[in-house]
Amino acid sequence: MKAVGAGTAVLAAAPNAGAGQTQIKVGVITNAEGAHLDLYFAALAETPEAASVVLADPSGKAVSEARKRLGKRLTATYDSYEAMLDREQPVLTLVSLEARLAPPAIEAALNAGCHVLAEKPACVRIDDFARLTALAERQQRHLMLALANRLNPEVQAARRLIQEGKIGRIYGLEMHLVADQARLVQPAYRASWYAHKERAGGGHLIWLGIHWIDLAMFLTSAPITEVCALCANVGGQPLDVEDSAAVTFRFDNGTLGTLTSGYYLDKGYHSHLKIWGARGWLQLEKHGGTPLAWYSQDDPKPEVHRLENIKGPSGYSPWVRACVRAAAGAEQPPLTSQESLRALETVFAAYRSAETGQRQTLR
Repeated sequence: MKAVGAGTAVLAAAPNAGAGQTQIKVGVITNAEGAHLDLYFAALAETPEAASVVLADPSGKAVSEARKRLGKRLTATYDSYEAMLDREQPVLTLVSLEARLAPPAIEAALNAGCHVLAEKPACVRIDDFARLTALAERQQRHLMLALANRLNPEVQAARRLIQEGKIGRIYGLEMHLVADQARLVQPAYRASWYAHKERAGGGHLIWLGIHWIDLAMFLTSAPITEVCALCANVGGQPLDVEDSAAVTFRFDNGTLGTLTSGYYLDKGYHSHLKIWGARGWLQLEKHGGTPLAWYSQDDPKPEVHRLENIKGPSGYSPWVRACVRAAAGAEQPPLTSQESLRALETVFAAYRSAETGQRQTLR
C-alpha cells in the first residue's frame, strides 16, 4: 500500500467528471437521519465551485434546511437517489446516510460516474467498503470519507514541521479523543442509528476515534499495519456499542502509538495528539489547549514553540470545498480512496482484536 499522504496520480475524466470545469453540479443523498446536514449545506453554499446542488431525500426532512442554506443554488429535489443520479448526473455526490444504508447509495453514485464524499463510517462491514474502493478505482473516481480534521490549520502546520524534519525520525505517538457520556442517556440518541451496532458498525471508535486514527497516519505519512485493542461499555448505558476503546498501533515505519477513544465527559471534548521524534516533539490539542506546540533540538536555541492563534478555516467548509475542487479536477483529493479504506480497516481490525483477544495485522 502507498504511504498515506503521498499523493496520487490525476484520475482520467469520465463524461461527467468535471475535468476542465471550474464549477460543477453536486448531488446530496440523505434521509431523515443523515448526519451533519446543516454543516454540509452551509459548506456547499460557501463553495464557489459548487454551481448547483440537487438533493435526494425520500423523507423530505432535509429539503427545508437545504433551501434555507443553499437558496437558489438548490435546483432540484428528489424522493429517489436513483432518479436524481439518472436525470441530474452530478459530478460529485455527497452521501450522508446511516452506515448500514450507505453502501448501495455510494455504489449507485460511483456507477453513475460520480466522485463521492461520504459521511463516515459509510459501512458496517469492511468488505463492503473494500468493494466500493475497488469500484471507485475501476471507475477512476475519488471516494473520500468525511475526515475533515486533516485540513485544520494546526494539523497542516504540524505536518509541515514533520516533513521539514523538525522532530526527526518519528519514534512514537499517543492520542486521546474523548466526548460526552451525557448524550448516551438521552432517549433520542438511544433510538438513533449511532447507538446500534447493526446500523452503525460500532460506537465511539468508528464515529469519533477514526478521526484521530486518520490524523496519525496523515501526520506520520505511514499506514498502520498492526492493531491491538480493548473495547467496553464502561458507562453501563443500555447500548450494544462501545463507549470506551483503548487501542495500540504499529505503523509501517516502525512507529508505535496508542489511542484512548471514549464517551466519558459531562459535556464537550478533550483531545490530544503528541508525536515524539529523534530530534524533538510536537503536540496538538484542538479542544481547550494550545492548538500546536513543538520543540526541536535543531533550533539554534532549543525551546518550546506555541501557536495559540492559528489563522485559517477549519471544519466542514474547507473540507467540502477541497472535495468539490478535486471532483472538478482542480486539485488532488484531500484524502484518497485507499486512505479512506485504511482508516476503516484500522477501526474494524481494532474491533476484531477486542473480540478475539488477538493482535490484528493489516495487509
